[in-house]
Amino acid sequence: MNRSERGSALVEFSWLGILLLAPLLWIVVSVFEVQRGAFAVSAAARAAGRAYALAGSDALGHTRAAAAARQALADQGIETAPLELTVSCTPYPRACHAGTSVITVRVASRVDLPWLPESLGGGRPGFALEAAHTVPVGRFQEAAGATG
Repeated sequence: MNRSERGSALVEFSWLGILLLAPLLWIVVSVFEVQRGAFAVSAAARAAGRAYALAGSDALGHTRAAAAARQALADQGIETAPLELTVSCTPYPRACHAGTSVITVRVASRVDLPWLPESLGGGRPGFALEAAHTVPVGRFQEAAGATG
């Protein structure tokens, strides 16, 4: 080993460490971002289901459910994420607040992966997320005409 090569192993090791650390850091941050989105979508479905069940009518329920879902997403820091909210009811599909209806709320959203530009083609890379929550109407409100 001659004198001009002294210390070159340390420099090479440092560069190799930096080159391997950058993708590893991106993977960790991306996993945390997707996990945060999953928590947010799950909380949004739960909050929307409760808000819908507590509303007096189906129209008011949909408005309150959308607001509750949007707030749950904002609580996790993804307020700009797209939100798709669907509500279905059984056994009365047209009257969710009737009798013994069971309300199912589905929330779909998307989380963009960090540090990846749109220029890679096809828009910004992301991860689609979906959650559902089922609530019986009587769980959060008294059925009409019930005495207690």
